[in-house]
Amino acid sequence: MKQLYIKQKVFSLSGKFTVKDQQEKDVYYVEGSFMQIPKTYSILNTTRDEVALITKKMFSFLPKFFVEVNGREVLTIKKEFSFLKARYTIDSAGIEVHGNWWDMDFQVLQHGELVGKVSKEWFTWGDSYKVQILNEEMEAIMIALVVAIDCVKADHASASSAAT
Repeated sequence: MKQLYIKQKVFSLSGKFTVKDQQEKDVYYVEGSFMQIPKTYSILNTTRDEVALITKKMFSFLPKFFVEVNGREVLTIKKEFSFLKARYTIDSAGIEVHGNWWDMDFQVLQHGELVGKVSKEWFTWGDSYKVQILNEEMEAIMIALVVAIDCVKADHASASSAAT
């Protein structure tokens, strides 16, 4: 099992941060587009090759985020229409998320088999999300999923503050 860490509240104005391993070595680099439409986040490996891309769909009635891994769309996170509480769904072929993904405490299953877990870590290198990867073939998808969820949460927070 491999463990990686993503610092909580990763989205800054620069839109750049790293994903680290247990030895605090950089494993992935995440770079956001600044002042660009559509807003994107690229996930790069240590040789700076893009392994995943997250894109916020523009000009949509409700927010929608597309996640591509190795050039192939693997999942979509979209806001559902509701009156009381914001609801989001994750659509993906064969990938399910069980648990409270809004609070970053969930398991990821692929075709019913557990492939990873995400939880909040309080006493690591700053508050972080711990990403446990049980199936290393799913590593890029797991990292992209966590970054995409954090992007959705940041987008929701900015929309909520703009509405008040």
